[in-house]
Amino acid sequence: MTDTPLRATVTQRGVVVTPDEHVLIVQRASDGAWELPGGRLDRSEDATVGLVRELREETSLNPEVVEPVDTVTWVNDDGNGRFAVYYYCRGSRRTVSLSPEHDAAAWQPARAAAERLSDPQTAAVEAAVTHHRRAVDRGVAAAPSSSREHGERS
Repeated sequence: MTDTPLRATVTQRGVVVTPDEHVLIVQRASDGAWELPGGRLDRSEDATVGLVRELREETSLNPEVVEPVDTVTWVNDDGNGRFAVYYYCRGSRRTVSLSPEHDAAAWQPARAAAERLSDPQTAAVEAAVTHHRRAVDRGVAAAPSSSREHGERS
């Protein structure tokens, strides 16, 4: 048992992978850095529900959340603990409507997306694409067939 447990804010990010292995990345308005879309859980919010809410708020997308693929912990420059969970999500490439938190969005091949992301987010992209390829090999990775994302209603 540790004498000093990490007290951390939980952040969740979605690695939205398309059938052709493109990944959605967004550019923060605050500093111009690229990141995977996502955010923090509300108090007492279910993890998957919180991720779906964040993805919808930040991008207007509602991809299928498949499973967590990576986690990372750190202490930021202000001394605050952080715990991030990255999820493999399936979706189709489409126009994104951004929240004011972001200035730009790009659907990038996984390798190109990784060049713009931090090392932990790059590891999450690699893990999600690996999961995606396994799902394709099993025949279960088809993206939603309509022009709407999984779960959206008319």
